[in-house]
Amino acid sequence: MQNVGGKVVIITGASSGIGEETARVLAQNGAKVVLSARREERLKALAEEIGTDNVAYLKSDVSRQEDMLQLVALAKERFGRIDVLFANAGVMPAGNMSELKVQDWLSMVDINIKGVLFSMAAVLPEFTAQRGGLIIVTSSVAGTKSVPGNAVYCGTKHFVRTMLDSFRTESVMEQSNIRTTVIYPGAIKTELLNTIAPSETKSMVEQFYQNVALTPDAIASAVLYAVSQPDSVDVLDIVVRPTREG
Repeated sequence: MQNVGGKVVIITGASSGIGEETARVLAQNGAKVVLSARREERLKALAEEIGTDNVAYLKSDVSRQEDMLQLVALAKERFGRIDVLFANAGVMPAGNMSELKVQDWLSMVDINIKGVLFSMAAVLPEFTAQRGGLIIVTSSVAGTKSVPGNAVYCGTKHFVRTMLDSFRTESVMEQSNIRTTVIYPGAIKTELLNTIAPSETKSMVEQFYQNVALTPDAIASAVLYAVSQPDSVDVLDIVVRPTREG
C-alpha cells in the first residue's frame, strides 16, 4: 500500500492478537516496526518471522514511563526516526463494580490509560520536533457506550476517546501536524478475554466470540489504512465490528 514503505511504527501490546498481526501487516507493506510487550519470547519469535532488518523489539511495560522512553530510544537508534505510534496494549478484567475488584480496576487504569499517556509522552517530543506524526490508539466499542459488567473498562476506553479528541484540537491550534486515529474494535478473537476471571458470564462471552468474533487482521487492515494516508489526511475514528454483532 502506498505511503507505508519506510515508515517507522512503534506498536505496544505486540506479543499477541491485534498488535502481533498489525506488526506483520505493516512489515509486509514495507514499514519498520518497533515492538513492545512484556513477553520477550513472543516478541523474539515475531521478530524472527518478520526479519531482523525491518524490526526491533524491547521487553517493556507500558505502565512504566521509563520503559516507553527506552522504546523510543531504541526506535531512533535502529531506524533514525519515528513516524507512527500504535498504542494498542490493553486489559479487560470484567466484573460488576459491586464485586470490589479494586486491583483489577487499577490494572486497567495502569495499562489502558497510563500506558497510552506514557507512550504518547515518549513520542511527542519527537513528533513536535519533526512537525508531524500519527498517533493511533485502540479504544473499543465500549468506549462509545455503557456496558454493564464492564464499567471501569468502559471508563478507560471513553477516556482514550475524549483525550485523543482534545489532543487533536490542541495539535491543530499549535500547528504541530500531529494526527490522531482512534480505533473502536467490536468482538475480536484476541487474548483479551483471558484477563477475565472464570465465571458464567465469561463462558457466555467466550461462546459468543467463538461464533461471531473477527480475527485480528480486520483491525490490522484498519491500522494499515490509517497509516497509508497522506499527511494532509487525518482519519479520526474507525469502528470495526462483526456483521452479526448487535
